[in-house]
Amino acid sequence: MSPAPKAVLGIDFGTTNTVLALLNPDGTSSTARFGTQDVFRSVLCFWAEDYGRGVAQGSRLRHEAGPAAIDAYLDDPLDSRLIMSMKTYLAQRSFSETTIFGRRFTLEALIATFLRSFLAAAKVDPEGLRIVAGRPVRFAGERTDDDFGETRLRAAFAEAGMAGVDVAYEPEGAGYRFARTLNAPATVLIGDFGGGTSDFSLLRFVPGEGVEPLGHSGVGIAGDVFDYRIIDHVIAPRLGKGGTYRVMGGSELPVPPEWYSSFARWHRLSLMKNPRTLRDMRDVMRNARDPHRLANLIALIEEEMGYRLYQTVSATKAALSGADSVQLSFHHKELAIDTEITREQFEGWIAADIAQFAGAVDRVLEQAGQPAVDHVFLTGGTSFVPAVRRLFDERFGAGRVTTGGEFVSVAEGLALIARDRHG
Repeated sequence: MSPAPKAVLGIDFGTTNTVLALLNPDGTSSTARFGTQDVFRSVLCFWAEDYGRGVAQGSRLRHEAGPAAIDAYLDDPLDSRLIMSMKTYLAQRSFSETTIFGRRFTLEALIATFLRSFLAAAKVDPEGLRIVAGRPVRFAGERTDDDFGETRLRAAFAEAGMAGVDVAYEPEGAGYRFARTLNAPATVLIGDFGGGTSDFSLLRFVPGEGVEPLGHSGVGIAGDVFDYRIIDHVIAPRLGKGGTYRVMGGSELPVPPEWYSSFARWHRLSLMKNPRTLRDMRDVMRNARDPHRLANLIALIEEEMGYRLYQTVSATKAALSGADSVQLSFHHKELAIDTEITREQFEGWIAADIAQFAGAVDRVLEQAGQPAVDHVFLTGGTSFVPAVRRLFDERFGAGRVTTGGEFVSVAEGLALIARDRHG
């Protein structure tokens, strides 16, 4: 897939996956393929080839991206560093850089490193391209600055060789793709559910005249938060959450809850493997009421089992979209978890998150003056969750709700936006 000079592309850089779409000569768009997949995992793996003079001074730092990064990490998890969910940090001023095997990387440099590898895997030369990249309406994280997030996103693309990249809201991209199915004027609510954010756009489509955005809204909640709920309720208590410890025979103190907040969020997990945190955990473990649970937590962190746990939890969540109950099974050394999770339990855990989705929909309709909605188009992996779909079926009527292109619709629509913006 090698576009000609000034080819038009849409790039959906996501928290979990990244997708590239190319505008075809007939005016449609299609996605790059990576083996049998349309998506490329948004991960990096670093490791050092030590030539005997120390990592910081004489080693060669190597990296892989996407599926190759996961393979490299699983091949040697103890001597590599897996970087996930980079997009989650974009709008957080508190995160500016990190050190990997003695070398400092800004967040922009990390994302640029990923994007260069992504383009190489797609066999795309960025020279002379016209690109529209997606951005969420609301970036993920706490105390976020959305304008700052977009500025850093643009800087990362520029560092990767794509200076002058244009930006559009991700749900607007999904809306452009959906518009290809319309042959009459319509007002469409778009819900784009990613790994880190969920965004909503209300758009007015008039065939032959274009698209008018009527409103946008979003929340920093999506698939990763749903995973977090499962870990928080099922995994974390078996690793010491809610337990107590004593200091020098004094009164009981709670095991620090912030450990479990970080442990349950994939993009923070690697940050826990530092000497100070592990030392604090061992100090608490020696005086804990249930020391074996904290021992299991430490073992999971030290032996880099987070990704394996992530796969197990994510698969359980996905299975609950098609079954009333699922068995979650995870074993590592002394830790043995075999427990049934029902869909009813899961929906109770995510009820507050679903309420936030409903609030975001309220806001986008209020912006537009409460117009009648002709169609609802839902995209992204989290749109498969029955409680999510039910929210829209009950509010707008199941006959108006459509899903499709769950992983590629945003990128394909961004390429169509690029076409319109660049002629």
